[in-house]
Amino acid sequence: MKQQLKEIQDIALEKLAKVCDLNELDQIRVQYLGKKGELTGVLRGMGALSKEERPVIGQVANEVREAIENRIEELKEELKQRVREAQFKAEKIDITMPGKKVASGKKHPLLKSIEELENIFMTMGFDIVDGPEIETVYNNFDALNSPEDHPSRDESDTFYITDNILLRTHTSSVQIRAMENRKPPIRIVSTGRTFRFDAVDDTHSPMFHQLEGLVVDKHVNVANLKHTIDLFIREIFGNQLETRFRPHYFPFTEPSVEVDVACFKCLGKGCESCGGTGWSMELLGCGMVHPKVLRNCGIDPEEYSGFAFGLGLDRIAMVKYGINNIRLLFENDKRFLQQF
Repeated sequence: MKQQLKEIQDIALEKLAKVCDLNELDQIRVQYLGKKGELTGVLRGMGALSKEERPVIGQVANEVREAIENRIEELKEELKQRVREAQFKAEKIDITMPGKKVASGKKHPLLKSIEELENIFMTMGFDIVDGPEIETVYNNFDALNSPEDHPSRDESDTFYITDNILLRTHTSSVQIRAMENRKPPIRIVSTGRTFRFDAVDDTHSPMFHQLEGLVVDKHVNVANLKHTIDLFIREIFGNQLETRFRPHYFPFTEPSVEVDVACFKCLGKGCESCGGTGWSMELLGCGMVHPKVLRNCGIDPEEYSGFAFGLGLDRIAMVKYGINNIRLLFENDKRFLQQF
């Protein structure tokens, strides 16, 4: 039996010397050391040995098992190392190759204009407030002193959801909500999307963005309004641009004016871009808050006065960045956006 054990050891070590992968190594382990392996089969015959022979054969069997197990463990580590080295060679990175260029995103010109305007007004002491895009007829028209026969109330001009609910046509409804929920002094601006049945052309869209501002306090007058408008226009466009205030009519302000800015190309001298007038397009509308609007919001017009202004953010972005078609702001064309 001793000779048989030595033969098992020699044959097992010979086979282990030819092993090429881990699967083959495991098969040899099972063949010789498993529960039904050759070494186990020999040891089952130890019951027929004398008491003197059993310790000797048992020691030899342990030496054989230990020799085979040690060699199997050594080979397992060697084979694992070979697998790792082969994997490293297959997956190695050539650091001399040029890397892939990562395209960086750009801020949308409209978003840049909104952030810039909000920052300007915050430095002037205004709060930034928000309001819903789906509004009531009362907040959008009635509270703003809009006559029932005003053209803007027609279904041809406004998107109605029900008889009393609509998509807001301006962000002035946010001013109503602010005056109803705050006590003077009030100094706010709001930005957001608005909706009207406008034909789509280079300067008009059914969905566009507005910024509205409101100041309500004691002794507020037209001089305060003009100074505020002049200040923020010069902050966003530069000190070289002059402004022009023209009388106008809005139901929610009295008196009301429209504001023009000097042509960006000729700075008021007259050129082809401005048709020789020296003035760019109308930039915004403003005026003193109508006493009826104050009264509708629970503010005494005998004690308080205020001014309000509203401007198209899309138009600001177009003027500031020289964009000649409003549709470019909403088409998400990468070629357009990468210019900014």
